[in-house]
Amino acid sequence: MSVARIQCRAQLGLVAPPVLVEVHLGSGLPTFSIVGLPAAAVKESKERVRSALANSGFEFPAGRITVNLAPADLPKDGGRFDLAVAIGILVASGQLSAPGLERCEVYGELGLSGELRPAPGLLLAAVHAAAEDRVIVVPRANAAELRAAPLPAIHARIFPADDLGSVYAHLGGSLPLADLTALGPGADAGPAAASRPDLADIVGQAPAKRALVIAAAGGHSLLLIGPPGCGKSMLAQRLPGILPPLSAQEHVEVAGIRSVCGMASGATAADQRPFRAPHHTASASAIIGGGPQARPGEITLAHRGVLFLDELPEYDRRVREALREPLESGVIAVTRVGLQCEYPARFQLVAAMNPWSCGAHLQRVSRAKMTNLHLQMVEVLRSQKFPVAYRGG
Repeated sequence: MSVARIQCRAQLGLVAPPVLVEVHLGSGLPTFSIVGLPAAAVKESKERVRSALANSGFEFPAGRITVNLAPADLPKDGGRFDLAVAIGILVASGQLSAPGLERCEVYGELGLSGELRPAPGLLLAAVHAAAEDRVIVVPRANAAELRAAPLPAIHARIFPADDLGSVYAHLGGSLPLADLTALGPGADAGPAAASRPDLADIVGQAPAKRALVIAAAGGHSLLLIGPPGCGKSMLAQRLPGILPPLSAQEHVEVAGIRSVCGMASGATAADQRPFRAPHHTASASAIIGGGPQARPGEITLAHRGVLFLDELPEYDRRVREALREPLESGVIAVTRVGLQCEYPARFQLVAAMNPWSCGAHLQRVSRAKMTNLHLQMVEVLRSQKFPVAYRGG
């Protein structure tokens, strides 16, 4: 056939809208065109696909090759469409016959020798594909993040592959791939996650420990005020360890966010509540989310976990003010030209600050000698009923 259609999905925020990869082979001068609002990474897939087909023992067809990524008004980014384009060329040129291809979705970035490399956001694609009764083929490097999600119903629909040749054999029926349920427990294990700091490691600090326990029990925010070296950061790092375990739904939410951001890991890391501690020089886009593709920020990465802002007065005022809405609503809408994404941001805020630049205790410094910045922060936090839970000294 001269036209092939391969099912795939794009990534738009935390949604995986369907994309139909159409490949047409026509007569004329040899050209290779990709249309359908592709980003630069998608346009560059032409050379990756050409080399992967040649080095995998397949024939690259001569003539005019047109690839359409439908719908045309949906932005497409990343290398996840490489495998779909390559399979489409094989089907359109008659080198592959796959009768059940309409119920299958394929993903993966191709190397020049035909190996499959991981693509971000495939967990969301797998969940959407399973809801529509489809199976998906993914790179084996993505198997760890997919197994980490507590969704055993979709594991039988996911087929990890190593290279283009194994996908060809699977779709052709000559050598089927094994699904996630057939893989051994250590076959796709990700990097071992570091053990989380334990509150029992801290000796003393009884008032601070009590404040952490109360905050963990009620989901309250914390403001730690004390001189440098009194243990504010050490205490904040141990708050996730005493929070309740993630439920199955929360686990999927956290794993999906990590997958979209390219932070795939093993099951141990996915089981833990997030702890994010951005530097005080971070911009508002880095904290809230933004960029040309409206990517999620630190408050979304801290969803269902803890966001720790050390040296709170040193953060830009726009960053501090931007935290008001997500703290109240638990979501953040990131809007760019022609693009709007809504991300979850239900996190627990823990902030720390020194009472004075020299480290003196807050009670030893008169109100008249405090800087305008410290006065502003204290008044803002008090107006929001932000509990000053611990004052070290």
